[in-house]
Amino acid sequence: MVEEAGRQLTRTEPGTAPTAASLEGAIARFRAEHAAEPTGAALRYHEALARFVGELAPDASPALRLAAWCQHLGRHALPRSAYPAGLAGYKRWRAAAALEHARQARAILDEAGVDPTVGARVGELLVKKGLRSDPEVQTLEDAVCLTFLEVDLAAFAAKHPDDKLIDILRKTWAKMSPRGHARALELAQGLPPALADVVARAVS
Repeated sequence: MVEEAGRQLTRTEPGTAPTAASLEGAIARFRAEHAAEPTGAALRYHEALARFVGELAPDASPALRLAAWCQHLGRHALPRSAYPAGLAGYKRWRAAAALEHARQARAILDEAGVDPTVGARVGELLVKKGLRSDPEVQTLEDAVCLTFLEVDLAAFAAKHPDDKLIDILRKTWAKMSPRGHARALELAQGLPPALADVVARAVS
C-alpha cells in the first residue's frame, strides 16, 4: 500500500539540486511546523534524525537531508488512536501517515521554491520506496531506527513489558543495515543498564 502510494506521489528523476536559500528555507519551515507541536517531541525527534542522517551520510543529497526533517511531519494531527487496534489498524495508520507526511512536505517544498523533482524524491524517501535496494532509503531507515533508540526507547519501555519491547527491537533490527547495526550497538552502550540489557537480548 505504501509503495503504491509512493508511486502516486513521486516522479522518476531526482532533478536539480535546490539552491542553498530554498533548502535552508524549507528546513526552517519544517522546524517551525515541528515547534508548533505542543510537547516539543516532534522537534527533538527531527533534530536527532537529521543528526543521524548527517553521521551516516556526510555527503547526503539535498533530498535525503530534507526527508530527515519531515519524516513525521504533522504526525500529532494523525494519532494512532484514530485507527483500529491490532496489526491491521497499525498498518493502515502507518500507510496513511506516510502519505500525509509526504503531502505536507511537498506543499512546503513547493512554497520554499525547491525543484519539484527534488520534492518528488523526498516523497519517495518518506514512503520508504526501495528499502534494501535504494541506499538513501536505507540510510533514512537506519537513522529512523537509531532515533528510536536514542529518543523514544526509554518512554516506550516504561509502557510495555520486556517481551513486547524485545519484539519491537527485533523488528527494528531487521530493517537496518550492517552499518546501522554497528551504530546501534554503540548507542546501546550509553543506555541505562536495564535498557542496554534488553537491547542485547533482542539482538543476540
